[in-house]
Parts: sequence; C-alpha cells; structure tokens
Amino acid sequence: MTTEQGFSDFFYSAPDGLKLHARIYGTERADTTPVACLPGLSRNARDFHELALHLSRREERPRQVIVFDYRGRGQSAYDRNWRNYDVRIEAADVDAGLIAAGIERAHFIGTSRGGMIIHALGSMRPTVMKSVVLNDIGPVIEGEGLAQIRSYLERSPRPRDMAEAAAIQRAAHGSAFPALNEADWQRFAAAIYRDHKGQPVADFDPALLKVVKTFDLDKPIPVIWHLFEALRGFPMLVIRGANSKLLSAATLAEMARRHPDCQTVTVEGQGHPPMLETGDLPQTIAAFFDRAEAGA
Repeated sequence: MTTEQGFSDFFYSAPDGLKLHARIYGTERADTTPVACLPGLSRNARDFHELALHLSRREERPRQVIVFDYRGRGQSAYDRNWRNYDVRIEAADVDAGLIAAGIERAHFIGTSRGGMIIHALGSMRPTVMKSVVLNDIGPVIEGEGLAQIRSYLERSPRPRDMAEAAAIQRAAHGSAFPALNEADWQRFAAAIYRDHKGQPVADFDPALLKVVKTFDLDKPIPVIWHLFEALRGFPMLVIRGANSKLLSAATLAEMARRHPDCQTVTVEGQGHPPMLETGDLPQTIAAFFDRAEAGA
C-alpha cells in the first residue's frame, strides 16, 4: 500500500537468502511499463525519490516505479562477506526483486554503479528490459573519476547534524556542481545520510570501503564494450554531467555512434552524477519512456 510519502516498502529475499529492500511507487498499470531504478555504489533508494514521484504521479501515462537498495545499503541487510558487494551478485539481487514484485519487463535507470548492473543484466536476462537510461556511466570508466570516488568515500568526515552534512557535501562536490542551490544540497545530503542516535551517518555498510580499496588505479580499467553491445537492441538515453570525471565526452559520443537508437543529454553545471530530479530531466526521462513504449 502506498503511504503518504508516495511509496510502499517492499522486502524480498536475495538468491542467497539475504533480506533486501526496495521502494515501490504507484500501482501496477496495464497501459504503461514499470520503471526500475538502480542507484550508485554507496547510494540508496532515496536518490530517486523525487524522480519516482514524478513518474508515478504524472497526469498523462503514470508508471509504477521500483527503486532498489542493494545489499549493504539503505534498508537492505548487510552482508557478512564484503566480497559479495559485487556487480554480478547485485544484478542477480535486482533480478530476484523484479521477480518477487511480479515485474516481467521494465524500463531501467542506472546511476553510476547502477548502470554497470544494467550492463550485467543485459547479458544475464535481456528479456526483462524495455529501454535503458544510463546516468553518467558507460563502457569506459575514467581513472580520474574512480580515484575521486575512492578519495571521497575514504576521507569524508562525519557530520554532527544535517546542516553540517549538506555543508560537507557542498565543500566536497561544489566545484563540479555549481548549478545546485541550497535546497538541492539539502536533498543531496538527506539521500546519503540516515539518522543514528541523533547523528547523521552514511547509509551503507562500512565494509563497502573494502571494495573501494580494491580499485587498482595503477592498472588500466577494463572496458566493457562487449556488454554494451547486448544493450543495442533497446532504446537508450545517456545522461552526462558536463563536469563529470567518470564518463568522458569522447565515450559518450562513441556510445551514440555504436548504438542505433541512443539519445544523449549533457547537463551543464553538474558533475558525477547529475541529480535526475533537477531542471527538465524528469520531463526528458518521462518523454523518453513514452517514446520507447510507443516503439517510435
């Protein structure tokens, strides 16, 4: 049942039995395909709250939306084995969640790691996909962007309250996100932190940092154009932050060249990853799904 917040909590079991969580916005509809939202490495379902409300409450062609907390993030259980914080395992978890929710096919939105999971799902079970939105992620990951993510996660200070949390995020990312206003930064912080005994704490298993430490930036980062090829059969929208250090403009152009139906959007004044509820991005994403569904 949808609450006043606009969603219901959905709990299900991963293939290995771990208890996982997702949010479901809106209700199942016969006239539109649902949307599945996949957040970034250390992020959670709250990242998509505003966008999910927009998609599920549109006057014309509203959609059911399911937003996942990966294992060790948000309201999903922490894994005793940190090595299971792995893209392939998380892809299987998402697939299990879709099956448990009775969703046979969906439009997918993946931010950063969520986009990597989409690439994995494309090779595992492509029949579940209707279309794909990749938010600041592609088959080539730039080392500078990966180093930036690792540095931030390893060194981010603990805030005393939510006001300080927003200030910390602005200090860390403000140069890449000059387009954001104070309300944006407050939402940014609220999505990252949960309350723990009156103090904000990052809403993920601290053991996830062990995964980050395995990033070997002295070696070439593997490219996954072979997995991207499996997504060529689905309409695609790729969103890139103009100031992104993770997805280059050259990779964005190459994705558009290789894919027969790839729309691209560059978001000025934002870095990695753009906030999907800002500007006209909600309308752009909704219109893309409508077009993909119409088969145009």
